[in-house]
Amino acid sequence: MAGKEGGPRLIDVARAAGVSIATASRALAGTPGVRPAVAEAVRRHADELGYVANVHARTLAGGHNRTVGLVVHEIGDPYFSEIASGLLRLADTEGLSLQVCHTGRDPEAELRHVRTLAAHRVAAIVVSGSGFVDPEVELPIRRELERYAEKGGRVAVIGRHHLGSDAVIPPNDTGGRAVADHLLGLGHRRLAIVTGSPALTTIADRMAGVHAALGDAGVDPASVPVIEAAFTRDGGRECARRVLAEHPDTTAVLALNDDMAIGCLSVLREAGVSVPGRMSVTGFDDVAVAMDLSPALTTYKLPMAQMGEDALMLALKEPTTRPRRHPVAGRLVVRGSTAAAPAPAVAPSTASGTSARGRTRASAGRAAGAAVAR
Repeated sequence: MAGKEGGPRLIDVARAAGVSIATASRALAGTPGVRPAVAEAVRRHADELGYVANVHARTLAGGHNRTVGLVVHEIGDPYFSEIASGLLRLADTEGLSLQVCHTGRDPEAELRHVRTLAAHRVAAIVVSGSGFVDPEVELPIRRELERYAEKGGRVAVIGRHHLGSDAVIPPNDTGGRAVADHLLGLGHRRLAIVTGSPALTTIADRMAGVHAALGDAGVDPASVPVIEAAFTRDGGRECARRVLAEHPDTTAVLALNDDMAIGCLSVLREAGVSVPGRMSVTGFDDVAVAMDLSPALTTYKLPMAQMGEDALMLALKEPTTRPRRHPVAGRLVVRGSTAAAPAPAVAPSTASGTSARGRTRASAGRAAGAAVAR
């Protein structure tokens, strides 16, 4: 049956599926509360009838459009692109479009983007990436998101934030401990930690896990150098140069994300430093390219695409009184960039003395042989 405009209507889909118009609408919008079998039947009949939702009417009725805003720190970082891919996958099945905003880890830029998305009345806002350790830094963004939510907007975040929103929580502390335990188990004691700004909760949590592992192994965390730069590939390059110049006896570099680890590997390769023969390198996240490096990168794997999908799923659910927390699991992935710590080099003076003693013993042996012959 066709409506006045010549196409099937929502009521036609509802009749074909044997459900109410409200149920058909919720099923097609992916709203919770519809049994999966019923939702599948509604979608099947919609496809068979060629029904296309009237997005303009939905916007007028609900006050929000069918766009989701995704706020990321670094659009060029594979970590965020993989999160975006998972979120986009779910958005596509729900008939939503995606608008991505890049902040460069600047809280002022983040606030501007959140305000713009709220003003455009997007259906949901997902904030991806680390929060800030200081709650005061996030207070303006929190207030903006609260106003947006009061008007019917949906919000979810990825990582530890002070925003009072539903959150997908990656195991950053657990992962930090796992990577450090791996290097310590290989006998490394002369480590260097390569990291971004400690003002970010992601870094604070990963560092907490690393320090816990060091303490358990009897290594004073204060004795392990921490090299800070931008939480990017270029930042990793800068840190690697500093490690070589300032801490040349380092046997393992523990980078707190894969992007920095990849930057470190490029500098070590240029400097002729063997990885992992002379120096082991680890990352964190397990971005897609990590396994294709040479050597392939040992890292802590996070399900980034799934995290993006889970965050949007949280945002699309009916809001609750208290924020929901959705933890995800990770695992250590051991590849070719790590190996047992190299044996300490023998001091030149000791080596020289040993060599001289060897020559003395050899000369004495030859003299004794000559005496016997005579």
